[in-house]
Amino acid sequence: MLSLKKLTVGTAFIYAIVTFVVIICLFPFLHIFAMSFSSNRAIVSNLVGIFPVEFSTNAYQVVFMDNTMVRSLVYTIILTVIYTGISIMMTIFAAYPLTKKDLKGRNIFLGFFIITMYFSGGMIPDYLLIKDIGLLNSMWALILPGVISTYNMIIMKTFFSNIPDSIKESARLDGCSEIRLLFTIIMPLSTASIATISLFYAVGKWNAFQDALFYISNTNLYPLQLKLYQIVFNSMSVEISAQEGVLDLFSNITAESLKAACIMFATLPIILVYPWLQKYFIHGVMIGAVKE
Repeated sequence: MLSLKKLTVGTAFIYAIVTFVVIICLFPFLHIFAMSFSSNRAIVSNLVGIFPVEFSTNAYQVVFMDNTMVRSLVYTIILTVIYTGISIMMTIFAAYPLTKKDLKGRNIFLGFFIITMYFSGGMIPDYLLIKDIGLLNSMWALILPGVISTYNMIIMKTFFSNIPDSIKESARLDGCSEIRLLFTIIMPLSTASIATISLFYAVGKWNAFQDALFYISNTNLYPLQLKLYQIVFNSMSVEISAQEGVLDLFSNITAESLKAACIMFATLPIILVYPWLQKYFIHGVMIGAVKE
């Protein structure tokens, strides 16, 4: 901690600027939170700031009244965990060999990865491919097409390349194989990088919507984002609301309140994961790896 005696005017100014930026970034989140718990009249009258006005939980009642919501939440958690695990392993297995300078055709393989960042088959060919291989209405339709990100792979490759060669050479002299070197030395030293990229994959899959909209028509396989989309869409249609038997409850809330509740419901779980990974962003991963 920085003592008050060492706190200069310049440092205090920097702290003030950072605090101001944090408040600006936090304000929209607090506003959405307040709207989700505010009454219909307060929202329509534009009285809601960062605190709820005329506290109401009607929006959350609409979100939770669907008995399939919990199932969709659990399914999305399972989907995100499986996707993140497979993606991070595929990223590691692609990145580590590309750090080998003696790998023949290394630049060619890297070029194959990079070209996918600029060109793709297109939306319709992707759909036809998923359909032809029989992945429609399955979890794997939401996993396999985007199982690896070239951008994340390049980050991982760069990180692996920065690990001192002395560590790798010492392990090889002790008879360590490449597979054992990867799992027992390289990956433990890369905990921060792996945790960060895993978070990127998890957040991306948790917020994914378009792939489910294209490939999933079975309501039992709706991920959370698509399920919340259906709720918001239904709240804007009186006829659909009446068919669902929730017209009376919808009449007491606005679409904006329901959207806010959906945003909070979908955002909080992934936000709760961040504190667990935060330590990996702060601590240096090479501390103690090489002794002078």
